[in-house]
Amino acid sequence: MISYIISQTQLSDVSVKNTVELLNEACTVPFISRYRKERTGNLDEVQIGDIVKYKEQFETLEKRKASVLKALEEQEVLTDDLKIKIETTQDLTTLEDLYLPFKKSRKTKAETARKNGLEPLAKIIMSQNASDLESIAYKYVKGEIASVEDALEGARHIISEWVNERTDVRNNIRKQLERFAMISSKVVKSKKETEDAQKFRDYFEWEESLNRIPSHRLLAILRAEKEGFIKVKIEIDQEKALTKIEDRIIRSNNACSKQIEIAIQDAYKRLLFPSLSNEALQNAKEKADASAINVFAKNLKQLLLGSPLGEKRVLAIDPGFRTGCKIVCLDAQGNLKHNETIYPHPPKSDSLGAMKKISSLSEAYQIEAIAIGNGTASRETEALIRKIHFKNDIQVFVVSEAGASIYSASKIARDEFPNYDVTVRGAVSIGRRLQDPLAELVKIEAKSIGVGQYQHDVDQTKLKSELDTVVVSCVNAVGVNINTASTSLMSYVSGIGPKLAENIFNYRTENGVFKSRNAIKKVPRLGEKAFEQGAAFLRIKEAKNPLDDSAVHPESYVIVEKMAKDLDKPISELIGNSTLLQKLDLKKYCTDSVGLPTLQDIIKELEKPGLDIREQAKVFTFNQNIKSITDLKEGQLLPGIVNNVTNFGAFVDIGIKESGLIHISNLADRFVSDVNEHISLHQQVIVKVLEVDVARKRIQLKLHK
Repeated sequence: MISYIISQTQLSDVSVKNTVELLNEACTVPFISRYRKERTGNLDEVQIGDIVKYKEQFETLEKRKASVLKALEEQEVLTDDLKIKIETTQDLTTLEDLYLPFKKSRKTKAETARKNGLEPLAKIIMSQNASDLESIAYKYVKGEIASVEDALEGARHIISEWVNERTDVRNNIRKQLERFAMISSKVVKSKKETEDAQKFRDYFEWEESLNRIPSHRLLAILRAEKEGFIKVKIEIDQEKALTKIEDRIIRSNNACSKQIEIAIQDAYKRLLFPSLSNEALQNAKEKADASAINVFAKNLKQLLLGSPLGEKRVLAIDPGFRTGCKIVCLDAQGNLKHNETIYPHPPKSDSLGAMKKISSLSEAYQIEAIAIGNGTASRETEALIRKIHFKNDIQVFVVSEAGASIYSASKIARDEFPNYDVTVRGAVSIGRRLQDPLAELVKIEAKSIGVGQYQHDVDQTKLKSELDTVVVSCVNAVGVNINTASTSLMSYVSGIGPKLAENIFNYRTENGVFKSRNAIKKVPRLGEKAFEQGAAFLRIKEAKNPLDDSAVHPESYVIVEKMAKDLDKPISELIGNSTLLQKLDLKKYCTDSVGLPTLQDIIKELEKPGLDIREQAKVFTFNQNIKSITDLKEGQLLPGIVNNVTNFGAFVDIGIKESGLIHISNLADRFVSDVNEHISLHQQVIVKVLEVDVARKRIQLKLHK
């Protein structure tokens, strides 16, 4: 396993070996990367994540090898040579090729031919030196075999199977597919004029190299095929492929070679090409999936680490027309204090009453900020709010509603607010997202947040795994206040998980807030291992020991105590005191298990304990004159917020129903290979309108420097 991981990652032997040991000890990636730097050689989360990935790949391969070896032993066909080949192979494709000749498959033409006694004839033909093939074939005309041609056809079916099972032949076609395969699509004529088909009209007649097609285009084409609007075909130069197979097998020019040539053509059309072209398409799909999942993961990370407003009293509005605008008032900790509905927009149009109500609620609950959902009636509601003259300075924010409806109908929301309907829960979620996006968004299944491309078309298991990894990374990078966190948030803390998170929540409810990190050990079923993995990510505000509200691990408290003693100061005076901390000679505190990387982390944390890595939320205002797509003109410069990033560009909310697209070619005046190097999710930008297609509701934008 170690050598396999090293070959894939190029990391050092010691780093890989120690990391695998830690993983086998049930240590989490955030814990290992943060608190076991000496053992890993200072590997970061990405490198450790790669080790996890290749460890799992190796374990999957080994499991399949064991299964194949067992099957071959049961069939009594396992030779020493085959066993060595299987045990030494490093990838699943080669393993499956080795197993292919022995697979118990459904009834095949070759199997039927064998039962009819035609395998000896096939062997004679493959020897390629028979002088009178017809006479030889005539000897096999009996039973089900009615003629010489039947005998030769049956023999060819067996030869076709042999050709199909040759690893060298399969690998040669794989290489050709890898380098030269073209993917093409054609519209299904009966569906061409349907409304649903129009979104795929770019692919009604399309051809492109399979190894160059961008991930988003391949996923779009495959979705169109799945929905029945187009037919997709993979092609390579058939004549060239057949010639390469013939050159490997045919070494004579007689009746035998003619039969082999026919068998090769049959093998190619019936067995080899259908199987290997599907494999090539599947490989391309896996790459496209990986690319799309990577985009989603980057977007999700940026979204989760979005700017929090912090502990401020918030009035949140879930806007609407006919059903009205649902209003909730939240305290600084996100607790619901009041809710009601106003009807400022048509058909009721009670804007005056709505303004008075918002004004009085803002005063009554000492509101510091207003959060408006960015869905239906968002712009109209924002315009209404900006007309109100508040007594205090109240900041107004437009907040993404993505996934709020999913949260409001979820079990988590029902458990939090059993006596309120979905509209109240949705408004609460909007307000809490402003206070702390991370704490609120972890309650929603990551793929439902809607910040990716083709998330429903990619491998769902891989998508969930990658997005869960992102959530875990973000939660542990920020840290969690154990005395205010929801069970959803705590469940992502290193070593905790859903069950322990529930136990922590119940213990807190029954016994009151935690006063120290040591008190966490009193939680039922939270053992030493869970405490070791999670304690440093769980923060205790205003604890007696200031280190309990820091990222310093409890196992390192003794080091900080020694530092304080050497400086003849209490620990509290070390906190935030860079001048004092710089006097320390860190080498003095090195031990067999604690080195400079950990000590430098401790000093960094003491200088700015519990520092939130996220930026503070900033107020943003759209152009108030732009109300719909028809108000847009080419050349306009507009403020916007990036609401999705894809491989082909970024979508920008400019304050109307339709988002505009900055194509990758319009992100800079030079070639751009990676969208993320130029723009990020929720970034506030100025864009230039390039083109407006009102009929198709498409807006082309350019990033304005």
